[in-house]
Amino acid sequence: MKQPPILSAEEARGLIRLTSPYPFDQTVGRLEAAIREAGVNLFCVVDHRAEGERVGLALRPTIVFVFGNPVAGTPVMVAAPTAAIDLPLKALVWQADDGQVWVACNDAQYLAARHDIPAELVKNVGAAARLIQLALA
Repeated sequence: MKQPPILSAEEARGLIRLTSPYPFDQTVGRLEAAIREAGVNLFCVVDHRAEGERVGLALRPTIVFVFGNPVAGTPVMVAAPTAAIDLPLKALVWQADDGQVWVACNDAQYLAARHDIPAELVKNVGAAARLIQLALA
C-alpha cells in the first residue's frame, strides 16, 4: 500500500498544501468519495473555472469543496464563535500552470490560534487534512 502524503503547514498562511499524484479529475473524485465515505455532509462544490467561463473569463481547473459535520463543528462554534467564519471546512483542488495538481486546506493549529479554539476541540477542525490525506493515498 502506498504511504499517505506527509502534511506540512505553510507557517505564514496557515495552509496545508499537498501535491496530488493523480490527475485533476481523479483527485476531485477521490476527495469527494473520501468526504462521502466519512459520512460528512458535502454542502456544496464550487467550480470556480466553470463560473469564470460563464462570464467569459479563463481560469485553470479550480474546485472548492465545502463540507462538515454539525456534531463536530457546533461545539467549536459554541466555544469560539468566530470560528464560524471558517466553518464549514473547505478543501481546494487546483491545477497549476505546469499541470501539477494541488490540494489545500486550513491547518487545524492555525484555526485554533486564530479563533482561540480549546485544545480538546482542535481535532474537530482537523478533518479536512485527514480527508485529503486519505484521498491522496
